[in-house]
Amino acid sequence: MAGGGVKAGHSYGETCPFGYNAIKDTMHVHDFHATLLHLLGIDHEQLIYKFQGRRFRLTDVHGHVAKGILA
Repeated sequence: MAGGGVKAGHSYGETCPFGYNAIKDTMHVHDFHATLLHLLGIDHEQLIYKFQGRRFRLTDVHGHVAKGILA
């Protein structure tokens, strides 16, 4: 993600002392996809595809752009 509009050398989030569970600023895969699409200049809420007669979004209804990692 270097050069794509993400802060260089930045760690996002925090884990427990054992490094097993995320504690702070957790990111779901839908949030990751929404952030990548935002960096590509695509609105993740408008990106819809049709499958078996139903309209789907890549980020479902959950994705949020992680503004904390954007430069």
